[in-house]
Amino acid sequence: MITSTPERRTLIVDCAIDLIAAQGLRALTHRALDTALDLPPGSTSYYFRTKRRLIEAVVERIALRSRIDFAAANTLRPPPGGPGEPADPNDPAILGEPDPPGEPAALVESAVPHDPPARTDADIPARNIATWLDQLLAHRRTHLITRHALIIDLLGDPTLHERLTGCLFSHRHATSLFRSLGSTDPETRAADFIAVIEGLIFDRFAGARTALTPGTPASVDQLARVLAVHLTGSV
Repeated sequence: MITSTPERRTLIVDCAIDLIAAQGLRALTHRALDTALDLPPGSTSYYFRTKRRLIEAVVERIALRSRIDFAAANTLRPPPGGPGEPADPNDPAILGEPDPPGEPAALVESAVPHDPPARTDADIPARNIATWLDQLLAHRRTHLITRHALIIDLLGDPTLHERLTGCLFSHRHATSLFRSLGSTDPETRAADFIAVIEGLIFDRFAGARTALTPGTPASVDQLARVLAVHLTGSV
């Protein structure tokens, strides 16, 4: 039985994410969560007095899970020369670390002087990023759907909107990646590449390719093929 406040709060937020993913934002009510979790009436409103507070908790939960997943991967090491150095394309979670809240990655990157790095084979990061995306699709599908629904709903809320858009893919690491590929405008290419990734993810959970099963070689191959096209000729 869930008795402690932290456990019950987490249970409610996780249920909210699942409810939004399954039925949409309109279905998210305090009563619906009480019913879904078989809690006494008023339990959800006790922990989250307003729908706004509930949505804030959902945003934080999705961002926290991203940080936990990145830490668990334990493969992406900070470049020895600081954030201006190229990202290691052999890291499976090369773009999986959320950028620091309130710290525009493009400004951080451009402020650090660096020597031109050696070029990198684009197929390596394409395959590794595809593997990371495939894991997201396999294990965090409800988070992806809920995040997308909230990104649209929160267009008028700059704070929460920024947290959601920056919680999965790091512009900072993408910039370093394109620097390592020899791009003359790595910040722009990084932003374009993340836009491609966002489109790929949407296509797989809500678009034309929903039938392609995550966690299979075919799934990774499909993602890697598209990513390689955008990484090749990165100048």
